[in-house]
Amino acid sequence: MNYVVKKDQFMTKNIAGFILAAGLGTRLKPWTDHHPKALAMVNGKSLLQRNIEYLQKFGITDVVVNVHHFADQIIQAIETNKGWGSKISISDETEEVLETGGGLLKAKSLLAENENFVLMNCDILTDLDLNILINQHKENQALATLAVANRETSRYLLFNENQEMVGWKNIKTEEIKLPAKAKLGKTEPTPMAFSGIHVISNAIFAKINLTGKFGMIDLYLDLCADNKIIGYDHSKDLVLDVGKPEAVLRAEGLFK
Repeated sequence: MNYVVKKDQFMTKNIAGFILAAGLGTRLKPWTDHHPKALAMVNGKSLLQRNIEYLQKFGITDVVVNVHHFADQIIQAIETNKGWGSKISISDETEEVLETGGGLLKAKSLLAENENFVLMNCDILTDLDLNILINQHKENQALATLAVANRETSRYLLFNENQEMVGWKNIKTEEIKLPAKAKLGKTEPTPMAFSGIHVISNAIFAKINLTGKFGMIDLYLDLCADNKIIGYDHSKDLVLDVGKPEAVLRAEGLFK
């Protein structure tokens, strides 16, 4: 039985999941010379399986997965494992990888009928309580709510005292972008590291002005001046970017 669901079979619910699995995974070489990063194994389970099962813990069983690098291996894994119990639809980027924002736009027809959806990178493992993130997103009536943490990184998102995104900063180059400068109060914006997990309203599709290849951060910078893009601080939660071989070893000690 084919568990890769066609678009017209995709069963929509109030909230769906979208796992970004199309990337080349260059940081995870040599594994990604022959496999997609989504199928990198942590204690006998692939990153893709772990994140599908993570979404299931919060009742999210309708999932879109985008594919590009070794797409056939991902599709075969989904079919062989019967979607690990979820209904999975494929957003095919085999002709050209579109980055995170472009990938979202391409998957519009698979997600637009859901009121909200959780978007996450396939190489992120976390114990974040999605119910809290989703509830905050709904309570704030936000266009998007981003999981952020107080940790060291080279690029930060900037938030005002109301946790609204106002800009972005690269501390290595000292480049700053403040498209929502009008939202700044008397205090300096707070820099927070993005964790690669978002809850997004389907209203975002009507507001996307970018085309082709673009990242989600580019999209948020384009929208944050006129829309409510909120940060949710989950600094106390475990989050691990499994993007490098050494991170796989660390993940095996944290995620059983």
